[in-house]
Amino acid sequence: MRTNSFFRGILLAGISLSAPTLAADAVPILQPGAPGSPGKILTANEAIQLASARYSPGDVAYMQHMIVHHRQATEMTALVEARTTNPDIRRIARRIAASQADEMKFMTDWLTSRGEPTAMAGMGKPGPGGMDHSGDHAGHGGAPRAKGMVVMEGMATPAQMAALAAAEGTAFDRQFLQLMIAHHRGAVDMTRNLLEWYGTASDPEMNKFTADVVSDQNAEITRMNRRLASLSQDPRATLKPGFRDAGEAIKGLKKLASLEKPAGFFDPENPAGLQPLAAKSKDEKDKDAAGKADDKKADAKKAEDKKEDPNDPRALAEDEKEPEKKNFVDRSSLLDFANTDMAFSGDLLVAGNYHGFNVYRLGDGGMPSLVSSVVCPGGQGDVSIAGNLLVMSVEEGRGRVDCGLQGNMERATADRFRGLRLFDISNPAMPRQVGQVQTCRGSHTHSIVSADDKRLVVYASGTGGVRRTEELAICTDLPGDDTALFSIDVIEVPVANPAAARIVDRPRVFATGGQIAGLWRGGDHGEGTQDTSETDQCHDITVFPAKKLAAGACSGNGIILDISDPLKPRRIDDVTDRGFAYWHSATFSNDGSKVLFTDEWGGGARPRCQAGDPTNWGANAFYAIENGKLVYRGTYKLPAPQGDKENCVAHNGSIIPVPGRDIFVQAWYQGGISVIDFTDPANVKEIAYFDRGPVDKDQLVTGGYWSAYWYRGRIYATEITRGLDVFALEPSEFLTAAEIRAAEAAQYPGDVFNPQTQTQVVWPAEVVAAAEASRKGG
Repeated sequence: MRTNSFFRGILLAGISLSAPTLAADAVPILQPGAPGSPGKILTANEAIQLASARYSPGDVAYMQHMIVHHRQATEMTALVEARTTNPDIRRIARRIAASQADEMKFMTDWLTSRGEPTAMAGMGKPGPGGMDHSGDHAGHGGAPRAKGMVVMEGMATPAQMAALAAAEGTAFDRQFLQLMIAHHRGAVDMTRNLLEWYGTASDPEMNKFTADVVSDQNAEITRMNRRLASLSQDPRATLKPGFRDAGEAIKGLKKLASLEKPAGFFDPENPAGLQPLAAKSKDEKDKDAAGKADDKKADAKKAEDKKEDPNDPRALAEDEKEPEKKNFVDRSSLLDFANTDMAFSGDLLVAGNYHGFNVYRLGDGGMPSLVSSVVCPGGQGDVSIAGNLLVMSVEEGRGRVDCGLQGNMERATADRFRGLRLFDISNPAMPRQVGQVQTCRGSHTHSIVSADDKRLVVYASGTGGVRRTEELAICTDLPGDDTALFSIDVIEVPVANPAAARIVDRPRVFATGGQIAGLWRGGDHGEGTQDTSETDQCHDITVFPAKKLAAGACSGNGIILDISDPLKPRRIDDVTDRGFAYWHSATFSNDGSKVLFTDEWGGGARPRCQAGDPTNWGANAFYAIENGKLVYRGTYKLPAPQGDKENCVAHNGSIIPVPGRDIFVQAWYQGGISVIDFTDPANVKEIAYFDRGPVDKDQLVTGGYWSAYWYRGRIYATEITRGLDVFALEPSEFLTAAEIRAAEAAQYPGDVFNPQTQTQVVWPAEVVAAAEASRKGG
């Protein structure tokens, strides 16, 4: 006892004098302070308060902030009646006003019933323009910072609220929907951010409320996106869905041909690649089999009960109601027939595919005719050509050394192939596999850096998981100098003996200050910014040998490399972008003074071009190269709103070589293809386009254009699900006939086009003069 009393005395010496008095034999409950600071004694109730399963301080802060957030939504809806006669907008506003009022009452009652204040200290003070907003709301353009447990997301700025109040008619309708979509998306983000913190939303009422916020606000976002798209004057906004009979919109282009996928590269029973309906549950099957009249009556009663009161402000219009949701299987087949990238050499076009590749001969007018089909699965099937060699990227675990269709069931096997395949295409009708290079992460894409009659130097970029060491001894994803992360593969291919191709280096192109993980570490850049991927890989590296430069789109960063020594690439600058989720691809201007980077927000399989989506997310960003540094010059995104059944984001394209201008043709998946002029990257103009409606009306299919490239006066575009399309440019107010002729006359070194090996084209002097004269009205 004496020892315990002595120990207790030592402990109490560090306790605040304000601590409650203890009974002589009471055992204290201590809460130590920070090192060097006094602790304190807690009562039994105080000791369990923080650990209580009822609710957390984060829950309280969320409710307080969300009340302010909802209040701004009601301020926006209050503007509607006096500024628009559009019944659809008025209906949406009434519904939002009613739901937000109900939720504000619930949140207020939740806080007061628990003895918590409805506002945090400092909240509710009028900000600029009279808008109530949280002190945590830094506004767009604020300094980047990490998100706390509760950050106000999606709030309109005072300037945006003032512009909305000043607008009328259709202009008001558009602004209202754009701001309200962002506002609702902000509420969803706030909720998801809260749920990432330990111990939040464990209170049953709070848990149900947060789930309802996410589902209800997402449903309203879907409805508002559709309504906003219907206000667009762009014919691409509301095209009819269909696999072979979709609606089409075209401007500044002429479609010359549409080739379906060759035999062996689609499922005849499911050519669109649709997911099958999920199997019914036993109860559903029993009900179908029974077919009882009382079931029908019960269904009729249920339908009657669901009828909405037309006077209910939350009622939906008929065209706002979602059809009965169909349940589809959410797993992919072992076979994948997606068309991917292309390469050109002379009169050959090779179109990659997750299932292998197809070789075409370009005939009169650039029309393709099939020469051979090569089945060799493994994805993603990107291709390049150098002389008689075809290089093909393989990344998926199902890839096999023998090109077999059965995949690989073992965790580690010598049969698996991930890396670069090499084919001899000297006889295009009978390609032969003549070499392979196994890599740790596979090859998602690749770039031919140099090619002569002795060797090829290729950069391979892998984005897949790292292979097991027992399968490939050089591979590990463990931390340390040997990790297969944070590098690219430099591969040397002896032309006379492709079977001897090998990795010669794995340079740490992201290293800074001795750390191999020297660039973006992942995460957002502050409020209102993208969550950008960590930089531990490059997706695409576009090399420009004539300039001794390469531009890498490397997940979290855009970089430029000095490739004076192709075997030893050296990073000379890097940038990140607050609006980019995943740096995907890069293209130089023809003179090498600018780089166009793309952001594949959503990975290519999500509908990221909806009417209410941010215009700087999933877009192109333009950087000038000045004194070896990347300098931001502008952003551009496809202007035509797409639907929620259309995967759409910036993807692959190429320069259209018009002398004196920077013209780019680009694939946007189911957003179609778009031709833009980025001569002035701060004022990019769309000059031509082609688009189809969604592949299917009921399900989001990963489809649309993978790549769109200019070659020998034609635009060739691989359509993921449908096949291969060919287009010609048409003269317009944006492009003269002489400029098109100049682009057709452009001369490519070696008469080769590989998507990630950029060459500097030249033109005959007379066509350059004619193009310049045509711009002056000559």
